[in-house]
Amino acid sequence: MSSKRRLSGGWLVLACLSLAPTAKAQTPKETRRYGIEVAGIRVGTMTATRQLQAGTDVLYTLVSDVQVKFLFYNLKIYYQVNNRFRNGQLQLSTVEAHTNQGDFMSRAEWMGDHYDIVAEQYKHSYRATEKQPIAYAVTNLFFGEPTNQTKAFAEYFGDYFSLSRAAAHTRRALRDGREDEYQYANGQLVTIIKKNPLKNFVIRLLP
Repeated sequence: MSSKRRLSGGWLVLACLSLAPTAKAQTPKETRRYGIEVAGIRVGTMTATRQLQAGTDVLYTLVSDVQVKFLFYNLKIYYQVNNRFRNGQLQLSTVEAHTNQGDFMSRAEWMGDHYDIVAEQYKHSYRATEKQPIAYAVTNLFFGEPTNQTKAFAEYFGDYFSLSRAAAHTRRALRDGREDEYQYANGQLVTIIKKNPLKNFVIRLLP
């Protein structure tokens, strides 16, 4: 074989290698985006994500950004929830809230045989120890219609919503007088109605 052929063959191999896909590990990620409405007017957005991590870890993230006026009152709320599950059990939950009333936080961490829970939110202060493993939280509601779950860990408050069936493909979440309604279609969360004495917040899946 001539040197010219060997050279052209070498360039062919290099070209093939450069075009071949690189063996880079991809981390599957699901995203759900919602618009937040009050009286039919868009006042914010909500984004939920679920991402597989190393091993059996799954990271759920929920980000909400709201700006709305109630008569003479301006309401601004930005909060982010991060929930890390391992083997189906919550390991760490953090909530950061930034509002026109100040900055607040919540945290629940599995310590091996119990959770240390602290919630310091606007007009809500809560500290507790929970010995039962947490397998279902509010963030899970965004990624499939619940079946046999009777409660969901409320990351913001540090305790639980009770879950019940309100109608076909609709779940009611109750906690201390607060009521939310989760509506599903084909197993996907399409609408959340957060009941409020002034005006309900309606959260709709965006196309």
